[in-house]
Amino acid sequence: MSVMRLGHINVRVLDMEEAVNHYVNVNGMIQVHEDPVGNVYLKCWDEWDKYSVILSPSDQAGMNHIAYKVKDDSDLDSYKQRIADYGIEVEEVPAGTLEFVGRALRFTLPSEHEMYLYAEKEYVGTAVGTTNPDPWPDGLKGAGVHWVDHALLMCPFNPEEGINKVAEVTTFMSEVLDFYLVEQVVVGPDGAFQLATWMSCSNTPHDIAFVGGPISGLHHLAYFLDDWNDVLKAADVMSKNRVKIDVTPQRHGITRGYTIYYFDPSGNRNETFGGLGYLAQPDRPVTTWTEDELGAGIFYHTRELVESFTTVYT
Repeated sequence: MSVMRLGHINVRVLDMEEAVNHYVNVNGMIQVHEDPVGNVYLKCWDEWDKYSVILSPSDQAGMNHIAYKVKDDSDLDSYKQRIADYGIEVEEVPAGTLEFVGRALRFTLPSEHEMYLYAEKEYVGTAVGTTNPDPWPDGLKGAGVHWVDHALLMCPFNPEEGINKVAEVTTFMSEVLDFYLVEQVVVGPDGAFQLATWMSCSNTPHDIAFVGGPISGLHHLAYFLDDWNDVLKAADVMSKNRVKIDVTPQRHGITRGYTIYYFDPSGNRNETFGGLGYLAQPDRPVTTWTEDELGAGIFYHTRELVESFTTVYT
């Protein structure tokens, strides 16, 4: 029984035409479907399932849900029981509730985000196929991102009032969904409080992350690129398209990845995340960052936090 990877993320956008232009021509995704109510579905060239991003028309930006793919359909029965035993209400929804997806579980994380687990999604293949494939396809647009890599979710955090949803959701993800803790930021007296956690269900530095803030929300969704040169090219694409960049190319101390943070036209933060960073394993010692070195943890080159990075999210 295992959760394999991030399957898709459903984000709300204010202007669908502008949003599609951004996700297709800046990020380099491929539009694959539009449903009768106006949701637009997209995939990256190196993904083989039908889609990894759903754009939903709305008057408020943010995230509707995040979904993870499990290995086998039978795993859903086991996870359903484990989630219920933990004390969280979980609903099994029939195939087709999520477009092109088999039966799924729907529940709300302790961080107040809606999550789905599913095992089956329509297979369409990568843009280079599986027989004698080229390393990349012709006709890539924009940054040419490979796949949706991870998401960072904001969680209510106020230790003075006894609120720390970061710690709560980290415990749930590890004890119930079999993720493991890779890195963390601790704050307060003797590092008593988890402010942020990076968790994996694979061998990457993180498949999901949680950071404390005033309210629940979406901090960013991230796309994988091969290396530093690809990240620099992505920055050029963003400038050419007059995209609002939050943080220009940098290295993370946490995860060691190369990064750019930028916004879609609705204000949802995106990230291009380059390089593997390191090989994560369940028995790898957890890396801990202290409050006094948080700047270096997030932005290793400047060692200073960018105000918008911690205060702006949807």
